[in-house]
Amino acid sequence: MNFQLSDDQKALQEGIRSFCQGRVAVEQLRKLEGPGFEAGLWRELAELGVFSLRLPEDEGGVGLGCADAVLVFEELGRALVPGPLIWSHLAAGLVEGAASGETVVGGLDLLGELQEPFVIEHCESLDALLLLRADGVYRVDPAALSAARVEPPLDPLTPIHHAQSLPQGERIGDAARAQELRLLGAALASGFLLGIAETTQELAVDYAKKREQFGRVIGSFQAIKHICADMFVHQEVARAAAYAAGATLDHPEVGDVSRAVSAAKITCGEAAMKNARACIQVHGGMGYTWEVPAHYYLKRTWVLETCFGTIDEHAENVASRIEVAA
Repeated sequence: MNFQLSDDQKALQEGIRSFCQGRVAVEQLRKLEGPGFEAGLWRELAELGVFSLRLPEDEGGVGLGCADAVLVFEELGRALVPGPLIWSHLAAGLVEGAASGETVVGGLDLLGELQEPFVIEHCESLDALLLLRADGVYRVDPAALSAARVEPPLDPLTPIHHAQSLPQGERIGDAARAQELRLLGAALASGFLLGIAETTQELAVDYAKKREQFGRVIGSFQAIKHICADMFVHQEVARAAAYAAGATLDHPEVGDVSRAVSAAKITCGEAAMKNARACIQVHGGMGYTWEVPAHYYLKRTWVLETCFGTIDEHAENVASRIEVAA
């Protein structure tokens, strides 16, 4: 299997990165805080094909694969783009209007260990809510929920509501589809976490090149060099795992899809967490202030760690599959 990006994939990646740099720059993150997300930005993401990326062309989609989707979500993660991006992407082809961005779709993964309390992201902005249950995929009308806003949310860019219970909803997919969406969701979350690992590494290195102490830039100190070098290793190992998960989803004949996705979620989650913390450390005392954007990446990492399976769940899955293989 060739993990090198094709020219088309490089162009796709560069296109999304260019859009994010112009539309959701790091300096603009504070402006994006609030109970919802910008509707104009959501429409622009839809026009770029973020949600319809994997739909066949004859259904109005772009017709690309899971590996391409991971690349796109890597770039979205680099920019920390807000909104229920993964769920709306998963809903394309299942929920009318999701692919075009007309219907904003959120969701809850009820297949894993973390179920109650039911914490719903971007609840006030949703047109539909997907529930992944053991027996299938269910659609719920957000207006039917009795949910209270949680203030303040852990991640300022991810408003949340707490629901005591959930309606049954309409079944729109079988059990196999629910498992399929959970796997793909974990792979896309891994791509997003990879993007976080990359940006926090870049922020730390840029700061280390500019900040001076004792008449020297701090990047010349061995301790800072080691931290930045470790951050680079973390992101490159995560990149290999995330890309492998996407490629294996597209070509399941080459390996164990579930193990590849679990390995990506573990590796990318750990890389994002370690790099976000190291980024704060490199910034020193300033790193703990609201003005430095490092905290946004750490908080989003905490949110994504619990999405589509925790690290512990995925670690158990990898261990069980290694035992079976042995």
